Amino acid sequence: MSDNTTAVEIKAFVPARDFALSKQFYQDLGFELRSDGGGVAYFAHGNTSFLLQDFYQSEHASNFMMHLLVEDVAAWHRRVLASGVAERFGVTVGELEEQPWGMRDFVLYDPSGVLWRIGQNL
Repeated sequence: MSDNTTAVEIKAFVPARDFALSKQFYQDLGFELRSDGGGVAYFAHGNTSFLLQDFYQSEHASNFMMHLLVEDVAAWHRRVLASGVAERFGVTVGELEEQPWGMRDFVLYDPSGVLWRIGQNL
């Protein structure tokens, strides 16, 4: 009997109202589409990853939040604005803010209404 309980990875399943549109959105943000099949797309950026699923419930998507911790949040904010995703996909990109929990971050909503907080530790 093996006692190896080492965790290898943890990923969230992010809902998508329009699967093709959401896949393009995340690629335009700079995420790499590493696999796609069976209604699930595997996205990665460096050592971080998530699964985009061809599944949508309004209540779920509008209450779902992802957090991406980055080294330079100002660079990410500039990158997101320069990418044109807000205009192309009709999404909201917030301003950089310092949070009382010791982070500087900004919010980004994806085309399905999923809230992303992209931040850096202060």
